Amino acid sequence: MRFCHVSTFYPPWNFGGDGIAIQMICEALARRGHQVDVVHCADAYGLRGRQAVSAAIDPPGVHRHTLHSRLGALSPIITQQTGRPGLKHDRISEILSNSYDVVHFHNISLVGGPGVMALSQAPVTLYTTHDHWLVCPAHVLWKNKSKPCDKPSCFSCSIRSGFPPQMWRYTGLLQRSLRHVDALLCPSDFAAQRHRSAGINCDIHVHRWFSRMGSAPRDTEETPTESATDSAPLFVYAGRLVVSKGVEHLLEVFAQRPEYRLDVAGDGPLRGVLQSRYEGFPQIRFLGETAGPELERLFRRARAVVVPSWGPEVSPLTVLEALACGAPVIVRRAGGSAEAVELAGGGLIYERPEELLPLVDRLAKDAALNKTLSIQAERGSSEHFSEEIWMKRYFSIIEQIAHDKSAVLE
Repeated sequence: MRFCHVSTFYPPWNFGGDGIAIQMICEALARRGHQVDVVHCADAYGLRGRQAVSAAIDPPGVHRHTLHSRLGALSPIITQQTGRPGLKHDRISEILSNSYDVVHFHNISLVGGPGVMALSQAPVTLYTTHDHWLVCPAHVLWKNKSKPCDKPSCFSCSIRSGFPPQMWRYTGLLQRSLRHVDALLCPSDFAAQRHRSAGINCDIHVHRWFSRMGSAPRDTEETPTESATDSAPLFVYAGRLVVSKGVEHLLEVFAQRPEYRLDVAGDGPLRGVLQSRYEGFPQIRFLGETAGPELERLFRRARAVVVPSWGPEVSPLTVLEALACGAPVIVRRAGGSAEAVELAGGGLIYERPEELLPLVDRLAKDAALNKTLSIQAERGSSEHFSEEIWMKRYFSIIEQIAHDKSAVLE
């Protein structure tokens, strides 16, 4: 089959987990013999002040279309404001005019807005809700850059959150565009319910992520470069360093426990401030952006991976990656963040901030519990979040849509 995946970000022009998840899907499809095209916007990556990325090498079967405009950042800005592909319209139309069996949209906020969905000519058109962008201009239901969204006040929240208000959201553009989509795929029950309650009336399927981590053997040996203090229990945070992720409270917790270690893997606007604030705490290390085998080795050595999000997550890929590596997870219930642990086991769930430190202490001191959760994590990952399970569900949805459409035409 021929697939085309459309996303604002795609590695290495990427921020956060959505691009990584899309890359996993595309490469898994290619390994199964399918032809996969990827469309993404390099100009959008540059909006955050990042330097241009050198050409990426993709595996056989994956062909990328990296969109550039001679006007640079103006192109995604036009898309953000109009909700349409704008300067990218002709090129995307040309690509999507190819005979694809499936066109799959992901984070399209800056690569075409809702208007790009009408350009699909494929028999099956899908959209995955990596975030809450369809119902939230700020993407994350994090209101006024300070708290989870309790009720819509999108215009003022956009201004306070640093997003130019989008007047197209007050027209029928979004609903008209969604008519061109056969199904929404949501990685959690929470995301599916949140979109339904917001009036998104597409056919919605819960389709949880998978992780490509977990294939390497567990490495329990310390590396020669580590110091003697590294025998202390290691905990890991992996994600963006932003307020909604709860990383500030996490650091406050570990500042109280010099006998534990915390490795913070990730980057974001808070990194400089937090590094300065905790430079006197040797048990806390800031590793910067960490991915691939390096992150997997870190997870495998961790007593637990902590996911302390305050904002209502769709479904953090970090949770699935940790489970696949046999790392117990301590996760705060926020949106769909805890659903994977509830389904697969392998972790501990908390709700109130004061509950985090006792759970950290428990896993640091209870070796038997840690071992039990580690076994549950790997078993639950293989039973619920494997690549094979994801693919089987994916093609089942595609085949059902194609069948229903052909029945209508008969």
